[in-house]
Amino acid sequence: MILQAPPGATTPVYTLADSSVSTPVLDIVVPVHDEQADVASSVRRLAAHLQQHVPYPARITVADNASTDDTLAIAVGLVDELEGVRVVHLDEKGRGRALNAVWQRSDAEIVAYCDVDLSTDLNALMPLIAPLVSKHSDIAIGTRLNRSSRVVRGPKREFISRSYNLILRTAMGARFSDAQCGFKAMRTDIARELLPFVVDTGWFFDTELLVLAEQIGLRIAEVPVDWVDDPDSTVDIVPTAIADLKGCARVGLALAMGRLPIAALRASIGRDRAAGPQIDGVPKGLVGQLARFCVVGVASTIAFAVLFLALHSFLGAQVSNLVALAITAVLNTAANRRFSFGVRGRDSALRHQLFGLGVFLFGWLVTAGSLLLLHTVAPEATKHIELIVLVIANLVATLTRFVGLRWVFRKAPGHGAEVAA
Repeated sequence: MILQAPPGATTPVYTLADSSVSTPVLDIVVPVHDEQADVASSVRRLAAHLQQHVPYPARITVADNASTDDTLAIAVGLVDELEGVRVVHLDEKGRGRALNAVWQRSDAEIVAYCDVDLSTDLNALMPLIAPLVSKHSDIAIGTRLNRSSRVVRGPKREFISRSYNLILRTAMGARFSDAQCGFKAMRTDIARELLPFVVDTGWFFDTELLVLAEQIGLRIAEVPVDWVDDPDSTVDIVPTAIADLKGCARVGLALAMGRLPIAALRASIGRDRAAGPQIDGVPKGLVGQLARFCVVGVASTIAFAVLFLALHSFLGAQVSNLVALAITAVLNTAANRRFSFGVRGRDSALRHQLFGLGVFLFGWLVTAGSLLLLHTVAPEATKHIELIVLVIANLVATLTRFVGLRWVFRKAPGHGAEVAA
């Protein structure tokens, strides 16, 4: 029997055996590929835990994705032994593909998954699903990077995991702490809306899901877990890491180019992304916009200083200031448009750059006038003194830039709730 597919789903999922009740509260998926040594013991252990510690109707779905050994036959045999177990099969390999397909088709209220090695202590399962049952959160993830987590694993895996999550935080602005822990859950109604836009079929699936969830304002609960590394894990670390970095580049580019329906998803299933309490008298979103504007401003100032010093020896102070300011102004406007004020897509991009040009001209008048005044007062000033004066003058012009950009981007098409975040 083929599991009923939601509209637009293309991956067939075949139900081979099922001893579970219909419409359980929790459907916990165990994706497997060539796991004949572990699948039986892991499912038995998981089933015992659900029976003893989870006070909701629950199902274990063993999702076999193109196993070539006896994994599938062993899993089917477990259905006669245990209640609450379902076995499904996909013809194509891919952990992410299996989770995406099964989660979209589930009739449960909450869908979850854990790796077949059960490296995560199952005592974290109830804390994981509790905020979803109460609808306080939309997604819940186990994290091994919380101070209260107890983790046993080698230094190589520890270094790779922390480095990867650092990349996500710096390059993609992610706020979740542990993308790769194989212990996650989400509300099924949210899964059906979000998962059609998650492309990856492998190990990057988790990261892509979480990045999109944050972009549209879903609430992600983090649960500290105890975790013991499986020394027999079949994950090939280096190719997986490379695939994850490629996935980061793909998702980052899709977000930057406006290829994902972030605004529509935010409107349909997102939550208010306002960070922290609203301050009386402060326009909504101002604090977050100002913080991001400052980040862009620091980067622009560094780029301006490098360009000015590099050009000074053969163009002189005034021309070097003009060229460096012009280059950084274009990049500054583009960065603030996307990063600080959350405007996506190409609509009105030319108009925004023309406005940025006007801001640039104002900034150039301020800085050029400051240089002229400096050379009048101190004709022998070095290029480093000139640079200090220019940086100070740019700070004066920056306030006008922020107020002006906030006004023009507020009226921009494609201006989403992120600006009010």
